[in-house]
Parts: sequence; structure tokens; C-alpha cells
Amino acid sequence: MAEAPRRIGRPLDITSAISRANQIAVIADPFRLRVLSAVATVTDSPGEIREVALALSNPVDEVAAALNALEDAGLVTSSAGDGYHLTAEAWIRFGRLIASVGGSSHSSAKPAVPHDFDMPPVAARIADTLAYRFSSYFSPETVAKYVAESYALLSERAHIVRFLPSLTTRFATERLSALAAAEGLVLRGTPEVLFVCVQNAGRSQMAAGILRYLVGNRVHVRTAGSAPAPSVHPTVIEALDEIGIPLASEFPKPLTDEVVQAADYVITMGCGDACPIYPGRRYMDWAIDDPVGLPIEEVRRVRDDIYERVESLVEGMNLR
Repeated sequence: MAEAPRRIGRPLDITSAISRANQIAVIADPFRLRVLSAVATVTDSPGEIREVALALSNPVDEVAAALNALEDAGLVTSSAGDGYHLTAEAWIRFGRLIASVGGSSHSSAKPAVPHDFDMPPVAARIADTLAYRFSSYFSPETVAKYVAESYALLSERAHIVRFLPSLTTRFATERLSALAAAEGLVLRGTPEVLFVCVQNAGRSQMAAGILRYLVGNRVHVRTAGSAPAPSVHPTVIEALDEIGIPLASEFPKPLTDEVVQAADYVITMGCGDACPIYPGRRYMDWAIDDPVGLPIEEVRRVRDDIYERVESLVEGMNLR
């Protein structure tokens, strides 16, 4: 018998229901929806009225009226000299609705099973188990493909193969869960945040651990690396343990396409253009020193820098 999808959250209260109904009513107008889409996707900097009008080939006064309606509904915000931004609510609730073009991709984010890869018996058993778990969403062939890819990707970097089967189960489960979320098969009811750095062994793991510590299950967090290390750096684990944040069970994971597609917020740290760009996601780049090879005093400084940035992120997402 297929596993039933897990119910999430609780019914909306009347105030929340009225607010969301008003937002839906505002963007039910096609022109306002296009204006919202333009603010999110047209420019790299916050959208100015004239830039949005030019992108849509509409008069400035019409765009201004639409932006006023969107701002009244809490979907955009503006400030003098800083243009218009989508609010956190707009990104989380409607981010994937407001773009119609495919994203750019990079080979590093689209792994494939090597032609000569022979799935070992333990990976085949994992695939059988996960095929049952994800039978409501994917065919056994799709599950087997993701398990084989996950096993191959992790085995390329594994120094110790003793834990490779259990790590494959965790990695493949996370990828399949992300794929289900990206395709709209699962609705979590919470924002999805992806942290990406080079090795997924320092900055991104710190940021994820701190975010989970601050808001718990009110956000779903993933991490990935453009060139993952074999394990999380011990000094990173030590620095977080000093402030009561556990990280020992985490492990570096390669950047894959579906975790980017599943995210509402994608935050990169020093990984250049390795992360594919998909419209409808909010991308941020944090310039943070890499803690690899630094003495513990410097790792603490990096930790505190990340902590402050995550606190600001939490406030911007209205999670406090």
C-alpha cells in the first residue's frame, strides 16, 4: 500500500485567509501578474518603474498603478532610490508562478550515471525501499536512477566507504523529496532555503545549522557544494558546538539540479556561477571567508558573521 502524503501545517485563521485571498485577487489581473513577474525577473537590481514599463512595453502610469496595488497587497515593497522588491511573502507563496522561462543550467548541477556504472546490490536494495516510499510520486525507474546517481556521486569522493550505503539513502531521499517539491507534488507550507558553497563542508553547513537552530521546522533547509569535500571540517563542527548548535550528522553533498528548483531562497557563498539560475527563486550571494584551514579563532569570526546574516535572513522572511 502506498504511503499517504503527510499533512502539513494547520487551517488558515480568518485574518490570514483574508490576506491571502486579497493577494490572489490582486494578481488574478494578468497585467498586475506581469508587473510582479517583471520586478522579480527583469533586472539584476531592484526594479524601477521605468525599467519595468520598458520591459513590458506599457505606459509608466499603468505600471505605477499596478505597483501601487501590489504594494497595498503586501506583494512588493519600495523605498526612495531603491526601487521595488518582492516581499518575502511574495517569493514564498508565488515565486514559481511569476516566471515562464526555463533556467540556465550547468553540468555540475545535472549529474548522470556513468555509462559503465554497475549499481551494486546494496544500492539496488536502497532503490527498492525508496521506490515503495516514493511510489505516490515517481516510478521505480525514476527512483532507481536517482539512487544510482547518488551512489555514484558519493562514491567518487568517499574516503571511507563504510557509511556509503546510509549516506546514499539520505542523499537520494533528499533529492527525491526536492524533486517532488519542485514538481508541485508535495506542498510543505514552509519556505525552502538552499545554501551552496564550494565544499559544502564549512560556510553552507554553518548557515544551515544556524538557520535550523533559530527557526526550527518553520523553514526547510538544504545544503550543497559545487566541489564537495569528503566530510565537514572538524573546526566548523567545533565552532558551532561551542554555541550549542549540533552538526555532527551532516555530510557534504554535490549540487544537483532538483534542489535548486525546489528552493525559494538560494544563497551562494564563494561558488561562482556553479549554481543554475531558475526564475521565481530569490538568489543572494554572501561574501564570506572560507573557514577551511583557518585557526579556530578565525573560524569563530566566520561563524559569527554567518550568524548575523542568517538572523537578517530570518527577519526578512518574517519568521520572527
